[in-house]
Amino acid sequence: MALYTRSLQLPSIDRPFGLYIWPIFADAYTNILGHPPEKFVFVPGSTPFSTLGACATMLATYYVTIFAGREFMKKREPFSLNGLFMVHNLYLTIISGVLLALFIEQLVPTLWRNGVFYAICDHRGGWTTPLVNLYYVSFPVPSMRPGSELILSDQLNYLTKYVELLDTIFMVLKKKPLTFLHTYHHGATALLCFTQLIGLTSVSWVPITLNLLVHVVMYWYYFQAARGIKIWWKKYITMLQIVQFVIDLGFVYFASYTYFISTYFPRMPSAGKCAGEEFAAFAGMGILSSYLLLFISFYFATYKQEKNQAKAGKGKKRARRVSETATKATIDMARMEVPDVHDVGEKMHNIGSSENVTANGATVNGAITPRVTRSHKG
Repeated sequence: MALYTRSLQLPSIDRPFGLYIWPIFADAYTNILGHPPEKFVFVPGSTPFSTLGACATMLATYYVTIFAGREFMKKREPFSLNGLFMVHNLYLTIISGVLLALFIEQLVPTLWRNGVFYAICDHRGGWTTPLVNLYYVSFPVPSMRPGSELILSDQLNYLTKYVELLDTIFMVLKKKPLTFLHTYHHGATALLCFTQLIGLTSVSWVPITLNLLVHVVMYWYYFQAARGIKIWWKKYITMLQIVQFVIDLGFVYFASYTYFISTYFPRMPSAGKCAGEEFAAFAGMGILSSYLLLFISFYFATYKQEKNQAKAGKGKKRARRVSETATKATIDMARMEVPDVHDVGEKMHNIGSSENVTANGATVNGAITPRVTRSHKG
């Protein structure tokens, strides 16, 4: 470490933190795994977790584990696990911060010298070996590429998404409710990272770095909460996540538009050509859009008071009612607890076994006798 600190300088474009972080990481990587990170090349189908089947298996295992675990814990006392929970959150805080610093170190020189468009649309700018490496971490293959630090960044981040699935395991063991937003978000994020890694989307660094920034704040909050410290800025984490998704979508939609226009409609105006695969573009736009919708709904449901309906004008009630119904449905879905298998089965049994009773309580041979009503024209 003394060797690295002796080279400490004032922050610059090439050294945003005053020293090179990558050599420190590369030495640690080599000592642990026995090979330098520069020898890594991501090979779909050969590198671990690089196939859709492997990703689907991991996600299926995740969902089976959490729902089976919830059944297992149903008649048992919740575990405390406070110490492990603190370690888990502190680890994710640190690893997210380290990865963010490594990304910044690689991206600042590229952005400064070549601009944003080059960084998000050119493989030489946003998809160099160092970032993709940090996105995964894998075994060495007999190949070398320039700029290996960038690819490794992406590799580490990808594997970290599977570590983050442990968040839900802690919730199951502590008997916390499993909401749709939580279970969907964790699984979809791993899938999102997989599609962008396979699709070689240069714009990936934008969602990745913003996500790492949010995770530094979020997991630090969870770490402090596990220590029993009350944090007053909890709601701002959700606001930060919403801002993150808005920025993500701005870049992703721009990159996708540029790709499709330059590929299929070259006569239409565009900024140039953008690297990536079509399936990755659709996956990125779809998943990130769903995140934005769900997190906004969660924010309003959790932190905003419902408006007083009586203050609204009478003539606007009907249109407002339709809008409010749609909004409430989205909010309810975001906050909804994933239903218990036994509860669903019991409800279905009650529906099937009950008499088909009419609205006024009469039955005809066990079948429903519909009530005749008149329509009222107002």
